[in-house]
Amino acid sequence: MKLTVLGAGCWGLTLTWLLTDNFEKVCVWGREQDISDDLRLNKHTAKPLEIQLKDKVEVTSDLEAAVKDADIILLVVATSGIRDVCKKLAQIGLKDNQVLVNTSKGLELPSLMRMSEVMKEELPEVNIAILSGPTLAKEVLMGCPTAASVACENKPEVSKFLQEKLTVPSKFRLYTNDDVIGLELGGSLKNVIAIASGFADAMKLGDNCRGALLTRGMAEITRVSVALGAKPATLYGLSGMGDLIATCSSPMSRNFTVGSMLGHGKKINDILSELGSVAEGVKTSKAVCELAKKLNIEVPISSAIYEAVYTDITPHELLDKLMNRKLKGE
Repeated sequence: MKLTVLGAGCWGLTLTWLLTDNFEKVCVWGREQDISDDLRLNKHTAKPLEIQLKDKVEVTSDLEAAVKDADIILLVVATSGIRDVCKKLAQIGLKDNQVLVNTSKGLELPSLMRMSEVMKEELPEVNIAILSGPTLAKEVLMGCPTAASVACENKPEVSKFLQEKLTVPSKFRLYTNDDVIGLELGGSLKNVIAIASGFADAMKLGDNCRGALLTRGMAEITRVSVALGAKPATLYGLSGMGDLIATCSSPMSRNFTVGSMLGHGKKINDILSELGSVAEGVKTSKAVCELAKKLNIEVPISSAIYEAVYTDITPHELLDKLMNRKLKGE
C-alpha cells in the first residue's frame, strides 16, 4: 500500500515519520519552494522541529506523481491553500478507491466553509475523510502516545479502513466517528481558545482563570458547532475537549504561543513573522465571529481574541472588557 502526504510542513513531516512503517511506499509532496535541499537529499529537516525520515520516503514537488497509485492521501497544507491543491487534484483526477484525508484545522475565508465542504466542492466524487485530535507534533516525534478521531460522512467502512491503516501500536490510537461537522469544528474553533489561553498565561492570570477560560471557551465552541449541525457528544471527545486541553496547556502549540506573545503586548504581524509558521487560530478568530453573528450567538472569548489580533486594544483593556461584561446565568 502507498501513503502520500501532501504538505512538507511540520505536521506533514511528523505524520510521515509516524506512519512510514505502516506502508510499503510513502511519498511526501510539497511546493518546490517548500522543499529544502536537506529534505530532498537527506530526508532531514531541522526547522521548526528536527525530523529524520527513512530512506524509503520519496520527496517530490510533482503532484501527479505523488498521488499516483496512492491508497491514502493525507492533506496537510494550510487551510488557505486547500482549495488550490484540490483544484489541482481535480485536474489530475483521483481514482474511486483513493481516500483523501484532511488533517488541517480551520475555516476558509471569506466563505466560512469547513475544509470538507471546500474539498467536496472541488472534488465531488472523491472519498473524503477528516482526522482530528490532540496531536502536538513535538510530542508525537518524542514517541509520546496520543489518540485521534477519523470520520467519513456516510461511509463507515472508509473510517474503519483508515483506523486500521493509520493506527500505530502504543503511539497513535484512532477512533472512528460519523460526525464530520463536529470533528472539523471542534478542531478548528479550539485554536481561538488556545490563543486566549496563551494570552492569559503571559499575563500570569493563574490556574483558576485557565479553568474558567477552558470551560467558557468550550461552551462557545459547542454553541456554534451544534447550531451548524454537530453532535454535542463529539465536542466533548478527542477533537473537541481533548484537543482543547492539549493546545490550551502547552507552549508547543503555535496558537498558545501566539496568544502568549499577544499577552506580552506584541503586534500580530511581528508575531507571525517571528513564528515563521501557520497559526490557524488567527484567521479562525475572524471566521468564528462572522459565523456567530450570522447565527446570533454570543462568543465573548472569541470576540476578545479577534480584537486582540485585529485592533490596537491593550491586554489589560481586553481583560477588563471581558471580565466586566453584563452578568448572566451560566
